[in-house]
Amino acid sequence: MGERVALNILARCSGIASRARRLRALADQNNFGGVVAGTRKTTPGFRLVEKYGMQVGGADTHRMDLSSMVMLKDNHIWATGSITRAVAEARAVAGFSIKIEVECQSETDAMEAIDAGADIVMLDNFKPEQLAVAAQSIKAKCQSFQKQVLIEASGGITEDTAAQYMGPGVDIISFGSMTQGVPHVDFSLKIAH
Repeated sequence: MGERVALNILARCSGIASRARRLRALADQNNFGGVVAGTRKTTPGFRLVEKYGMQVGGADTHRMDLSSMVMLKDNHIWATGSITRAVAEARAVAGFSIKIEVECQSETDAMEAIDAGADIVMLDNFKPEQLAVAAQSIKAKCQSFQKQVLIEASGGITEDTAAQYMGPGVDIISFGSMTQGVPHVDFSLKIAH
């Protein structure tokens, strides 16, 4: 009985590692010096196995769990009334040592997040052309204000579309598809006799 469980875990982890390796290779082929990362979207009870697969494949885990970084999504912003207030409240609780990332739907949102003190802005569900323009514009504005910020591209990016997102100004590309719908690697265990 343990044999099938072990093979299934190995097959799942290997599928994730294989996809992570292909995505990292694609980044290298496109001279993308940024981070290729997974997302928080892991299978319940399998987070450590899946995050290990990402690492083995050459991808970043993004964050190991909810305590690794504050991520402010649309619901957090709506609940507090603004990006500025959401970042301030998160910083008051998280302290100086925890990074804060804000999910942004526009360049205006990103600049508000940066002005409020966010460390990372996630440009979510941008089309490749929109992302290229916004990322370079945000980086230029930050440079003129001497602010440091990381820009993450996320939302619907797949192995087939990834190269279109690998441009200047983008520091991180995160892939929910690294763990979602990934094919398993087929293994069998045969005892020699």
